[in-house]
Amino acid sequence: MIYRTMRKFGLIGYPLGHSFSKKYFTDKFCREGIPDCVYDNYPLTDVRQLTELVSDYRLAGLNVTIPYKTAVMPLLTGIDPEAAAVGAVNVIKIGRSIDRVELKGFNSDIYGITDTLRPVISPGFGRALVLGSGGSSKAVCHVLASMKINYMVVSRVKRPGCLTYGELGRDIIQNTRLIVNTTPLGMFPDTEGYPDIDYKLLGPDHILFDLVYNPEITSFLKKGQERGCTVLSGLKMLHSQAERSWEIWNSNKY
Repeated sequence: MIYRTMRKFGLIGYPLGHSFSKKYFTDKFCREGIPDCVYDNYPLTDVRQLTELVSDYRLAGLNVTIPYKTAVMPLLTGIDPEAAAVGAVNVIKIGRSIDRVELKGFNSDIYGITDTLRPVISPGFGRALVLGSGGSSKAVCHVLASMKINYMVVSRVKRPGCLTYGELGRDIIQNTRLIVNTTPLGMFPDTEGYPDIDYKLLGPDHILFDLVYNPEITSFLKKGQERGCTVLSGLKMLHSQAERSWEIWNSNKY
């Protein structure tokens, strides 16, 4: 009989009550007949607790969520160039030698965002608004730039290079085809929240994309649907970035 060591994967962040990742990977392992892997949530109140967490030799890979996508980077021994360019990490691949633990950071959000937007983006598409300025916003901006889409970032407080919500007048909203919510507004359990924009200015030419995936149709997207907008849930992005995470953890090319 051949005994295989159980490989562990998981999600770090805080809090983690909203996460679908554990269920997604548990279902994947069952569906694809992968008996030697388990996926758990690791709610870290301080990102520095990562050092103790990775002392478990069975831990082979982690996903990273709010609020640690940027804060985790100084703790890593290597960062993929694309993740470094974005300035945010949401996948950690763990390598081990006799006396060293290697932690390399990647950004699979880039893949998930691209996979979601590609079917609705065409040449000469126009411009976009990115609501929020955190780690997920950085990944969205990276993808938009790669697609040659002009964008503006919107923040609650005045920041260099950003608009505030109070500056989103009629001309900006009506002349922006894509609006992406990268904030946690509307995420379970506070599902009634939504970004502070004038939804009466939206119409059938607009596309609303919400990175929040729980619930699948957020208040932000519902308001867009009421105005005839095309809406994109964060669930497709979740599935795409999760599969890329699995590829990173298991491929020798990363």
